[in-house]
Amino acid sequence: MSSKRSPWAWIPTLYFAEGIPYFIVNVISVTMFKRLGMSNGDLALFTSLLYLPWVIKPLWSPFVDIIRTKRWWILSMQALITLGFAALAFTARPGAFALSLIFFYIVAFASATHDIAADGFYMLALDERDQSAFVGIRSTFYRIASVFGQGVIVVCAGLLEEKFGDIPKAWALTLGLSSLLFALLALSHWRFLPKPASDLPASSSTSSLMGDFARSWTTFFKKKGVWLALAFMLLYRLPEALSVKILTPFLLDPSEAGGLGLTTAQSGLVYGTVGVIALTVGGILGGLFAARYGLRKSMWPMSLSLALPCVVYLVMALMQPLPLWCIYLLVAIDQFGYGFGFTAYMLFMMQFSEGEFKTSHYAICTAFMALSMMVPGLFAGWLQEALGYVGFFIIVMVCCLATIFVTYFARQRCSS
Repeated sequence: MSSKRSPWAWIPTLYFAEGIPYFIVNVISVTMFKRLGMSNGDLALFTSLLYLPWVIKPLWSPFVDIIRTKRWWILSMQALITLGFAALAFTARPGAFALSLIFFYIVAFASATHDIAADGFYMLALDERDQSAFVGIRSTFYRIASVFGQGVIVVCAGLLEEKFGDIPKAWALTLGLSSLLFALLALSHWRFLPKPASDLPASSSTSSLMGDFARSWTTFFKKKGVWLALAFMLLYRLPEALSVKILTPFLLDPSEAGGLGLTTAQSGLVYGTVGVIALTVGGILGGLFAARYGLRKSMWPMSLSLALPCVVYLVMALMQPLPLWCIYLLVAIDQFGYGFGFTAYMLFMMQFSEGEFKTSHYAICTAFMALSMMVPGLFAGWLQEALGYVGFFIIVMVCCLATIFVTYFARQRCSS
């Protein structure tokens, strides 16, 4: 097989494949378990724990360098994810929650490992010029995977629910089709992924690699302002982290339970399609804004943009019933604001990672990013069950103070 494959033959599908399992594990699992009857408390707890592989993936990333090639890891993890989706199709029923969670964890660990290998392969297979040229393409197809994973797949499940009148059957078929799609992606990559000469197991000794790994962690925690940076990474997105696992139940629960009473298909269109498109537009404009004004000047408008639009869910909880167009509009406002405000978070992590171990330090930052989403979600469902949706969204608004607080201090550390 030629090592001179056109990047267009594999980069779009590789980053589409990188996104699909992440969104199925962390987003679609919430909708599926809700439709199969899991309580909000258990749902938020167990699906928040699914972030764990992305929290701890820096711990095994050296072994992806030491053992086999990046191409081997990509293909092996895609095969494992394909089998995981197929197994989930057979466990999509109310009496098999524990078994479903086991398979979701298998897919999650495979997906996190795939992320490590794919990003490393991208740097090995392309020269610096092509890396720069295709960075926008990889981001675009990851965002397309976001729309597909959070929107199209959920809408498909909703339409099948309506067609068959059988929720477990609808989700089994949806996950089966997802497995088939991922099998086709894996076969495409087996055929079209290049074999760069530099894609070899690390030539350094295991002790040398592990020594560098240990130094990357120790130097990370010796950085100036590290504890302020960690506070920012853990608290900047607190309103989103607390609410994200509850938004789908809020959309799906009937009005007598305080929810909006949408169908599965409607929720996929509202949050997974319109919301994701608004999120993407907000992120693009956030990048342009930060490029023009710099991170320091951008942080206040971005932090307010991320935090304050959360009020739309409190408004929806208080003002039921609402027409569908109004729900679309309010969700789009929130997601646009989140996309715009999230830019500051990413740029802050990039600035903090600068130095000798830039790549490793950025990976550690992303681990704390995943941790910031996991921990609040563990108890969000029980909090909602105790307070109701109105009380819960009031608490979410109070959490906006944490965003403002850490922004005030982190802004002083920004270089520009």
